[in-house]
Amino acid sequence: MGSTLDSLGIIAGSFSLPLEIARLARAGGVKRLVVVGFEGETDPALEELVDEMCYVRVGQLSKMIRYFKKQGISQCVMGGQVAPKNLFSVRPDLRGAALLFRLKEKNAHTIFGGIADELKKDGIELIEATPWLAPLMPEAGFLIGSRLKAEQEADVAFGYRIAKEVSRLEIGQSVVVKEGTVLAAEGFEGTDRCLRRGGELAGKKGGAVAVKVAKEAHDMRFDIPCIGAGTVKSCLESGVAVLGVEARRVIVLERQEIDALIAKHRFSIVTIA
Repeated sequence: MGSTLDSLGIIAGSFSLPLEIARLARAGGVKRLVVVGFEGETDPALEELVDEMCYVRVGQLSKMIRYFKKQGISQCVMGGQVAPKNLFSVRPDLRGAALLFRLKEKNAHTIFGGIADELKKDGIELIEATPWLAPLMPEAGFLIGSRLKAEQEADVAFGYRIAKEVSRLEIGQSVVVKEGTVLAAEGFEGTDRCLRRGGELAGKKGGAVAVKVAKEAHDMRFDIPCIGAGTVKSCLESGVAVLGVEARRVIVLERQEIDALIAKHRFSIVTIA
């Protein structure tokens, strides 16, 4: 797919995922990369990896679409996060306001799905970035760090069942469990704060297990589940000993930093098929 694409647009949120999309899409044969970033969110280092880039405020839907059209973009991808606080302080333009007004429920699936529909009206197709990101999505049998104890394996399986149900209900994609008890489920606060909350409830001895998944029928065009070095640091600081991620459905970013952290601490990342 990447080798047949001349130009690709990227809607870039925060953290390192947009940078990886740019690097891997370029390596996959995309000749020209055009980015719309968000003020105060997108890493400026992305400017060095792409051909054209502009910044908009969260909610400036018309400006984003006009820029892509001016640059001749007919296909784009989405990656990175927008801070939850900015979703509540958003000052949308008229097109963005109309989109939000039409939505009966406001969550990642409905908001980003609505953005995809608005892009399509102007001849711009939102496509999956996963064909380029596949090398960052571990397969079944993946393990970094110490082999799991039997009780940890049981907690990973238990946490997986709970996380899939929580994600089905559009609450979040992560949970923290210990000895068959749910300590925390991710809500609007995001993964890192969920990990800290769960780790705190695990007590001084720690040993909790965290699990991150994608929901069933997850639209991989947007809101792709990711972990990175920051996720591992949050686990280590919180007493979480194992992080389970769904095989082929979660992106592992910043692998070198993660390997360095795990080399210094007793910690494991494992896939769940």
